[in-house]
Amino acid sequence: MHGPGGGPRGGYQKPKDMKKTIRRLLTYLARHKLALVGVFLCLLVSVGSNLGGSYLLRPIINNFIYSGGRDFAGLALSLLQLLGIYAVGAAASYAQSAAMVRLAQRGVNKLRRDLFDKLQALPLSYFDRHPHGELMSRFTNDADNVQTALEQSLVSLISSALMFVGLVVIMLATNPLLFLITVVVLALTLFLFSRLGGKSRNYYRQQQATLGDMNGNIQEMIEGLRVVKAFTHERAAKEEFQRRNTAYRDAATRANFYSTAIMPVSNNLMNISYALTAAFGGLMSILTGFDLGGLVIYLNYSKQIGQPLNQISMQLTNVLSALAGAERMFEVMDTAPEADEGRITLVPAVLDPAGRLAERTDAGRGGMWAWKTPKNAGLALVPAAEGPGGTLTELDAPAPGCRWAWRYPGPDGAPSLHQIRGAVRSVDTEDCWLTELRGAVRFTDVDFSYVPGKPILKQVNVYANPGQKIAFVGSTGAGKTTITNLINRFYEIDSGLITYDGIDVRAIRKEDLRRSLGAVLQDTHLFTGTILDNIRYGRLDATDEECVAAAKSANAHSFIRRLPQGYDTPVSGDGGNLSQGQRQLLAIARAAVADPPVMILDEATSSIDTRTERHIERGMDALMEHRTVFVIAHRLSTVRNANCIVVIERGAIEEKGDHAQLLEHRGRYYQLYTGQFTLS
Repeated sequence: MHGPGGGPRGGYQKPKDMKKTIRRLLTYLARHKLALVGVFLCLLVSVGSNLGGSYLLRPIINNFIYSGGRDFAGLALSLLQLLGIYAVGAAASYAQSAAMVRLAQRGVNKLRRDLFDKLQALPLSYFDRHPHGELMSRFTNDADNVQTALEQSLVSLISSALMFVGLVVIMLATNPLLFLITVVVLALTLFLFSRLGGKSRNYYRQQQATLGDMNGNIQEMIEGLRVVKAFTHERAAKEEFQRRNTAYRDAATRANFYSTAIMPVSNNLMNISYALTAAFGGLMSILTGFDLGGLVIYLNYSKQIGQPLNQISMQLTNVLSALAGAERMFEVMDTAPEADEGRITLVPAVLDPAGRLAERTDAGRGGMWAWKTPKNAGLALVPAAEGPGGTLTELDAPAPGCRWAWRYPGPDGAPSLHQIRGAVRSVDTEDCWLTELRGAVRFTDVDFSYVPGKPILKQVNVYANPGQKIAFVGSTGAGKTTITNLINRFYEIDSGLITYDGIDVRAIRKEDLRRSLGAVLQDTHLFTGTILDNIRYGRLDATDEECVAAAKSANAHSFIRRLPQGYDTPVSGDGGNLSQGQRQLLAIARAAVADPPVMILDEATSSIDTRTERHIERGMDALMEHRTVFVIAHRLSTVRNANCIVVIERGAIEEKGDHAQLLEHRGRYYQLYTGQFTLS
């Protein structure tokens, strides 16, 4: 919303550190220094031609009009000079505007790109604390204000300031006595600007507040119209809207009254100044011999001098609002990015003819992956023997039948051994170890809290061996989803240890860690594009054939074929043209094409009907085959075949075991399964 002349309504928020924000914002323009110098030179030429063209009227009036001379050739030459000056000024103004638009567009384009890139590096906890609408406004309102200020307001502000200084200098040089009248009127004008502008900004703030209140009420009523009609509250809804609408009207009336009063008051004061100047100037011409040409140009300048002040007052508001918006964008960009100190990477691997693990160097995609661990990453690869209960003992040298293990300090600082289940490559002359990715995940005494002092998980101990299915059940808010979010390090634990194939997940680079994990969430998000594009999002280099194969394995191929354009059917509005079950099947296909060794299924069937659930379960069964799987489910029928069922309540594990063991135990799971207790 903008006020008269383009000023932002609702007043403006001044930046907290104006100098720092200006310096930083100008760096987005400073990459084109020559263009900036050209813009400034064009600005000087444009202002100079405007002032100089007006001043050229003085000799024309004195030498050719007032004197009564008939030197038509000289008059024509002077008029051609005047025309040339204005033509040069018009050309400079056009060049300056065209160049500044390009500079502003490039600068804001880079600013938006930097902001978007920064969002990709921020942790999920940042988005938990900041509403999505607030972040979107950085790309829309704030960026648009910056762009408008760079394209128009900044140049107009500098041009008006130069014009005002030039007018004052020329008027003083022309007649210092007449300038005293102008100074008095200018002082009165500035005083009224300050008073009326202050009232206008205050009322505009009230207007924005009441507008937001009214819009929120409209949105709430439209979204809840079914409820309004169900309870026959139409009359109350209309009365409430009328109250808010009247409050907005009253605030807007007062705000616009003071805003629109500024220009008429200013113009009338300039007219008074013009009349007084003309009267006193005429007397000076008669009494002191002040030349007529000087009087004419002074009157012309006195008529113009109010315009730069109006422009400065108006554009200063725009510039300050843009600087406040730029500061908000920079605050996001200055947020500490997601910390990642991991050095272990994920690489494609293959077994060489001798059966040893080796890194794959060709461009193909194989079915084996390995963790590439630098030998200076703080972990040690050691031979170990497995004793009773799975305990490991380090050996001095490899022995027949021994295992390999990672040795590194545990949460208590003492060295601990962690078993490696897959193939290992350890060559003395190489600076890295390779260990096969198998998908063994273990939680050891894990504590976690979103807010310090308010624990969400307490002493969680869970392990999943390669190919096992681990199910979590419990009430809403018990911490089930939090556990899975900790595996891929969306959040960092407070204490304890999480290992992946025996490696502390904090030692693995986050990008590689997450590339080894797949997820099917309860709230499926589809992107604008085709069905094929959304499946391929699981792995961007997947071929069409691989995407179709993934859809078949997810039991989604049959419904996709029946769509109007099959796999080329457009998807928009987060899949609004598809049913909930169809969106879930696409999410499963997306995870299938990624082909991860570890899969997370977060209540993927909680909001669909039983018939569709059977289709999705068949798709998930194919997806879970030969993978380590973590399942979160409200429907206990979906977890009966899990290797381990973990019952979690209030962040602590109450019991765990397979289906038969938990029924025999007759604890919380037994109550849930027999219907004696229901999940909230």
